[in-house]
Amino acid sequence: MKPVHALRLLIALTATALVPQAHAQRADAPDEERRFARARALLAESITDYARPIDERADRKVLAAIRSVPRHLFVPPAQQAESYADYPLPIGEDQTISQPSLVALMTHLLRPRPGDVILEVGTGSGYQAAVLSPLVARVYSIEIVEPLARQAAERLQRLGYANVEVRHGDGYAGWPEQAPFDGIIVTAGAPHVPRPLLDQLKPGGRMVIPVGPADGGQRLKLITKNAKGRTSERMIVPVRFVPLTRKVRG
Repeated sequence: MKPVHALRLLIALTATALVPQAHAQRADAPDEERRFARARALLAESITDYARPIDERADRKVLAAIRSVPRHLFVPPAQQAESYADYPLPIGEDQTISQPSLVALMTHLLRPRPGDVILEVGTGSGYQAAVLSPLVARVYSIEIVEPLARQAAERLQRLGYANVEVRHGDGYAGWPEQAPFDGIIVTAGAPHVPRPLLDQLKPGGRMVIPVGPADGGQRLKLITKNAKGRTSERMIVPVRFVPLTRKVRG
């Protein structure tokens, strides 16, 4: 097996050749898709250590989900050359798509099961929801920026992620009419853990959320709720996310 840093370099070099040129012919599309598929496989191989921060082994189902989701379709065309490198990318509207290894770790921390119903706060381009889609029964995802919510909903529907529902709104308040949730994943940095989300987490459920100031010092937290409704917290890793706000943007 190649060293991880070599794999990541190979992914970046492979992906650089994948941005469609204006004069490209449709006949090249199958070859291009094969190259993208190869880049996805290399990405999944390069992040097999994603669970090291929690002293666990990677979940093969999570890696399979990363391998299956066409990340290049969840970023703007100008970013497609870098879509299978393991770092975050801008997606417009001052928002980002998280690096794949962090997406894998956050997904892993939820312990997703086939019958689970998951709430996601912060749809972004829809990538995290797409990764969760084959692992659970249903994903409800809330995005505060209307253009991103609309584009993500259209993208997920077009790509066949039929068990994901997206709506535009204030994620801090959760989605009470669909609660309780087996898992909640928050992809924006909150100054504190929102009480409505804790209330909507099912006993036995797990929440993964970055907490801390937007200018630094955020930590990824795992919150678990026991059968009696009591919660406990575990700090996982330092992270940096865009801030969780309550200002709904049209």
